[in-house]
Amino acid sequence: MTGTRRTQTRSTVPGELRTSTRILMGPGPSAVHPRVLRALSTPLVGHLDPEFVAVMDDVQAMLRTLFRTDNELTFAVSAPGSAGMETCLVNLLEPGEEAVICVHGVFGARMADVAERCGARVTRVTAPWGEPIDPARVEEALAGRRPKLLAVVHAETSTGVLQPLEDLSRLARGAGALFVVDAVTSFGGTALEVDAWGIDAVYSGSQKCLSAPPGLSPVSFSPRAVAAVEARRTKVQSWFLDVTLVRGYWGGARRAYHHTAPVSQCFALREALRIVLEEGLEARFARHLRNHELLRDGLEALGFELVVAPEHRLPMLNAVRLPPGLDDAAGRRRLLEEYDVEVGAGLGDFAGKVWRVGLMGESSNVNYVNVLLAALREILGNRGK
Repeated sequence: MTGTRRTQTRSTVPGELRTSTRILMGPGPSAVHPRVLRALSTPLVGHLDPEFVAVMDDVQAMLRTLFRTDNELTFAVSAPGSAGMETCLVNLLEPGEEAVICVHGVFGARMADVAERCGARVTRVTAPWGEPIDPARVEEALAGRRPKLLAVVHAETSTGVLQPLEDLSRLARGAGALFVVDAVTSFGGTALEVDAWGIDAVYSGSQKCLSAPPGLSPVSFSPRAVAAVEARRTKVQSWFLDVTLVRGYWGGARRAYHHTAPVSQCFALREALRIVLEEGLEARFARHLRNHELLRDGLEALGFELVVAPEHRLPMLNAVRLPPGLDDAAGRRRLLEEYDVEVGAGLGDFAGKVWRVGLMGESSNVNYVNVLLAALREILGNRGK
């Protein structure tokens, strides 16, 4: 009987993991450089080992360079970008406080949801999907109010809109509000000036334009934001995301244990940040724009239509309306199964009508664009040749 049970147990063990080699052109994750994959396989050390503390210091210094900030409280949350969103909002908002949240897609709506879960009184400023937030509408919403914060998505992944930030920052300052920015898709792919643009709290994700594996969320808090956290009357709702606790782990001469950081993920992020800085930010931004323009021209020749007006398009996330005769799910399935190409489906108002084509980080290259266009020509019957 014992032998039978042992045999049955052995037979249920899955085989060795082998995944397909995909061409990742969706809204994330993006392709990962071989150097980053090698960093993932670096032998583990403890999460308080002096060698790992040095890695944490390297990550912080490089994040400050990429964010273009001198903020001391800059680190990587040990969780994906949505946890970065929660880190900013749960630390800055207390029950009963006011927040003005800009909503022009899925992730602005998510910010508003998180803010309400913090007990905040939320005023939403909306724009149609595919359009940026109008600063005049924000100004109207702020009139007669002194909200704790104004929050907006810089690169709305659900719509492909790049939101100008400087006017909104000025309005936030005029209202005495903190300015919070979602930079999950923009960070490392287009200009983001945290200090120069007066951003008080910003968060991103490791898996988009940084081209590291998913699982970490870079964040940065200005001195004003830190002062607001320190002046709270109530405890932060989340113990794990409380920056007054986490900062003792990420900074100071004697690191205080808070949690066991994902050591291998931090190794990978460190290498990804090195690659970004070796390329140079301006060169990286220019590459994303060039490949966006190549993709735009090819898709338009095939009958696709870009959703967003040229002046507000994201170079790293292209929202495109499908041409007549191309079925959403069937087309994406053929791309994946026949060509190993992944593109993203539309969300919300765009579901079934729009694809989201990512050109982020390592996935922003000419070969990827040409493979996708060639596959689409075959699927569409050589249209646009």
